[in-house]
Amino acid sequence: MATRSGGRSARMALRNAPLAEELRPVRAGLLGGQYKPLSDDDLAIIHASALQVLEEIGLADAPPSGVKAMVAAGAIYGDDKRLRFPPIMVENMLALAARDITLFGRDPKHDLTLSPGKVHYGTGGAAVHIIDTNKRNYRDSTLLDLYHSARLGEHLEHVHFFQRPMVTRDIEDNYELDINTLYACLCGTTKHVGTSYGEVGHMAGVFDLLHKAAGGEEQWRARPFASNSNCFVVPPLKFATESCLVMEACIHGGMTVLMLSAGQAGATAPASLTGAIVQAIAECLAGFIYVNAIKPGAPVIFGPWPFVSDLRSGAMSGGSGEQALLTAACAQMGSYYGLPTGSAAGIADSKMPDMQAGYEKAISNVMAGLAGLNVVYESIGMHASLLGFSLESMVIDNDMIGQCLRCVRGIDVNEKSLAIETMREVCLEGPGHYLGHEQTLGLMQSEYIYPVIGDRTSPKEWAEVGKPDLLEAAIAEKNRILAQPNKAALPNEIDKAIRAQHPIRLAKDW
Repeated sequence: MATRSGGRSARMALRNAPLAEELRPVRAGLLGGQYKPLSDDDLAIIHASALQVLEEIGLADAPPSGVKAMVAAGAIYGDDKRLRFPPIMVENMLALAARDITLFGRDPKHDLTLSPGKVHYGTGGAAVHIIDTNKRNYRDSTLLDLYHSARLGEHLEHVHFFQRPMVTRDIEDNYELDINTLYACLCGTTKHVGTSYGEVGHMAGVFDLLHKAAGGEEQWRARPFASNSNCFVVPPLKFATESCLVMEACIHGGMTVLMLSAGQAGATAPASLTGAIVQAIAECLAGFIYVNAIKPGAPVIFGPWPFVSDLRSGAMSGGSGEQALLTAACAQMGSYYGLPTGSAAGIADSKMPDMQAGYEKAISNVMAGLAGLNVVYESIGMHASLLGFSLESMVIDNDMIGQCLRCVRGIDVNEKSLAIETMREVCLEGPGHYLGHEQTLGLMQSEYIYPVIGDRTSPKEWAEVGKPDLLEAAIAEKNRILAQPNKAALPNEIDKAIRAQHPIRLAKDW
């Protein structure tokens, strides 16, 4: 037993030793695309159908500035005040669209390149509640909750970017809400940050804060470390006027924009999954036309984001298999166009971090990754179909996303991995097993991934260590992370300059 224990201890020490980034079993930007729910013919048919929608039905309610830019680029503005887009115009504008864009982090080690098929997971959403796992209830989410989620996102390995996951319900003024949301995100993490802005009049203050955080406008434009999540349409097939004006300001200010279409199948999008995809693709193509008519080649993320209804009640069902299929199919459509693409996964219907949440999140997240979705939003921490967010679930879901990424990476088949010589050594010359073999030890970290808080002990070992509970382990890990000094905080001089100019609500000692 002593020999076995010593060998196990050595393996544990090896497994826990730091590993070079390029040797890790999973990392940001692994190449997906293995799973294809749509055939090549399906992709072409959906594209042709989206073109038909844009040419024959078009979109209403664009602001005058958008109408002017799109008409100048070839759109037709009808007497019914709808913009329609000839197919040749759509194709021409797609040719202008930016590809292989980068989402910059404040720390360059967190930069994410959105090349076709490269997969990145992170947060997102606008939950109005935080889950109190101790009391098993929901309460309004606050600015401090948002800050804590950003700090967790900084430390969790498989959270590649931090998109604002909740609305801070303790701030009533809309301008202060936008400024404090951005500030809390930036102060919690050096990874790429994304958030939304309510009104175009807020953007001068937003860019002032970003310029100060970057060290100046020139530095910001060189490495824009924040993006805008923009619901530029109100499905079905209407532009969201105020959001479009915000989008225009973001484009002119050098900010990457996620052009997000979020119809709900059976409510604001067709109930058929195919129809929901066609409408979302048509709306997002209209968004790309809009952007490239204003500034050709501006960095934009294609965001078809159709949701699912439970048709028995009309309620959203983010944890359904249909939702997973929709997201995977939209990932495929993004690859069809060669555009950087983002959509949603992991949006469980379950209200608590439980078994239902586990299977709902895992199914949609692994399908999104295998389909090659560039940016998987809302993949971590979300519950109640985007109404609730859990800090403890962030910790649990970090383990889950690690396993999803391992599935995305797949199996390496090469002369070395076939292991013929290793089998020869073990079976003809060695002990008849692979424990302690050079190949086994060499692949412990680079081929296999291990959970941080997930339990893999035997029932006997589990009982001996006090029968640990997953949620209790997540709470402990959350508290451990939040007790550490915040190394992502903005430098003091920059922070003082921001606080002097803007109504920052987050106390300095938080």
